[in-house]
Amino acid sequence: MSAKIIFMGTPDFAVPTLTALIQSDYNLVAVVTQPDRPSGRGQRLTPPPVKQVAQAAGLKLLQPPSLKGEATVAELAALEPDLIVVAAFGQILRRNVLTLPLYGCINVHASLLPRWRGAAPVVKAIEAGDTETGITIMQMDEGLDTGPIIAQRAIPIRSDHTGGTLTAELAELGAGLLLDVLPLWLAGKIRPQPQNDELATLAPRLKKEEGAIDWRRPAVEIERQVRAFSPWPGAFTQGLRDQIKIWAVELAPHLTTTALPGTLFRQERGIYVATGAGALRLVTVQPAGKKVMTSEAMLNGQPDLLNSRLGTM
Repeated sequence: MSAKIIFMGTPDFAVPTLTALIQSDYNLVAVVTQPDRPSGRGQRLTPPPVKQVAQAAGLKLLQPPSLKGEATVAELAALEPDLIVVAAFGQILRRNVLTLPLYGCINVHASLLPRWRGAAPVVKAIEAGDTETGITIMQMDEGLDTGPIIAQRAIPIRSDHTGGTLTAELAELGAGLLLDVLPLWLAGKIRPQPQNDELATLAPRLKKEEGAIDWRRPAVEIERQVRAFSPWPGAFTQGLRDQIKIWAVELAPHLTTTALPGTLFRQERGIYVATGAGALRLVTVQPAGKKVMTSEAMLNGQPDLLNSRLGTM
């Protein structure tokens, strides 16, 4: 009889792993995900992506607000899982859950641990200028992504990667690595290796205000910030009237300017912003209440932005 698995996950990142388990020969006895949350301008109650996939597959679904409750733990225990697989669940598992399965709890994490422990590893890897990242399958303990490593697989971070596109690639990579690892793990053929805590870096949950652009920083750092924070929470700056989201920029290594950081100017048939070191070409932007548009289209609607200083109003 195939191993009985409980899957825990919530966002889009978790969907490929859940889908891989559904399509496998393993016995998926339940899916645990976060409760529905208000979303969008209308704040309508929206089910997490994992819930939608689980329901479509007719799987047993649990949405406890917390795993701390005795009733929830008892319900999980009654399923007699051999293994719990976790991918971006959004809650820390405590000892009462970690000790339930015979083969423990394993996590699909979107970084090469111990680098970037926490909720936002993809964003932090791009923002920091890392040249590679990857997937770590680890045995979970009571810490935050501190458990011993079962397997890792690396991929390069390209100059066109955004937080969204890299997350999607890592999600698929993680699903594939998990399926490769599971037979060996369940057969007791893998000895997990402890992490080197001295090399650990943290990637805490993102806050919207972290998307604010400080134009005094070098152009190369701001360019990475814009890519890392797309699609959420999005990089933004203050214009003459309202906030402007900055969706895409390009480095301009051959362009020199003496303008103050944040100054919006036109040169070489492009719209640029001066930074603390170098300039960036604005590609696509989104003024408050408007659709995404080119920087030229924005200036057509707000010509007084030209030669103004973004982020200072």
